[in-house]
Amino acid sequence: MKVLVTGGAGFIGSHIVHRLLRTGHTATVLDNFNDYYDPSIKRANVAGFDGQVEVVEGDICDTDTVKKVTSGAGFDSIIHIAARAGVRPSLENPRAYIETNIVGTHNMLEAAKAADIGQFLFASSSSVYGLNKVVPFSEDAPLPQTLSPYAATKLSGEHLCGNYSHLYDLRVACLRFFTVYGPGQRPDLAIHKFSDLIYHGKPVPQFGDGSTRRDYTYVDDIIDGVFGALNYTGSKFDIFNLGESETTTLSELIIALENALGKKAQINYLPDQQGDMPLTCANIDKARALLGYNPKVKIAEGIPKFVEWYLSRK
Repeated sequence: MKVLVTGGAGFIGSHIVHRLLRTGHTATVLDNFNDYYDPSIKRANVAGFDGQVEVVEGDICDTDTVKKVTSGAGFDSIIHIAARAGVRPSLENPRAYIETNIVGTHNMLEAAKAADIGQFLFASSSSVYGLNKVVPFSEDAPLPQTLSPYAATKLSGEHLCGNYSHLYDLRVACLRFFTVYGPGQRPDLAIHKFSDLIYHGKPVPQFGDGSTRRDYTYVDDIIDGVFGALNYTGSKFDIFNLGESETTTLSELIIALENALGKKAQINYLPDQQGDMPLTCANIDKARALLGYNPKVKIAEGIPKFVEWYLSRK
């Protein structure tokens, strides 16, 4: 299979590319290497492909670039990971999120239609569930209100995917990722950021009383789910939760990092953060049944694995 991975130089995208290579597929990466976090990290990820991957440096918002990459290339599938990430930054610059996550996704769907690329996987987010009261979150839950521009753009992306699947017979799976972590995790995400602060003896920002809960999902399990979707031949359009289906409080997470690092955290207590969800928890029955999804790495095992990787780079 020949696959285009947008955002393939980033955390999740690079893991997908490595799995594609290990399983005998051909990958091309489209990534703009922006400075949301240190671009040298993404360039190091790309260097790890050992020249086996065509890497195109370009923006999904640039229609000419997207057309040039996809036209006549013979891709079987697009795995669309590229996005403006993060809830809190989206409060400060919502327009950038709208342009990348909505306009950019539209560009990729248009390219799939024009180039007759039969399959499209879209990286969505647990953020779309907002203040959903029914836990764990199920794919068929009504979604009347998101809590951040980031979440709104991801839900908009899902709707666009549904449109294109219906109108142009495109096979689409929207994958709602639940707080992905593991080796190579972006430095702005909590587990990596907190590890760095604890390691260097700096205060860890704790928003709220520490009771917010997240469904932390190890990256290898997420990639298993992505490949389950890549091989899925059921409904032309479908949505799947990819999570661990267990939750960890913020306080429990910090304690787990302290134990793995062998250092005590200094806590900087802060008010609740606007736009943050108080709870995420995935119902993964559908992904289990239709994708063969079976997450294996619990947080008690995953945190030491991440810290081992983190310390190996120091």
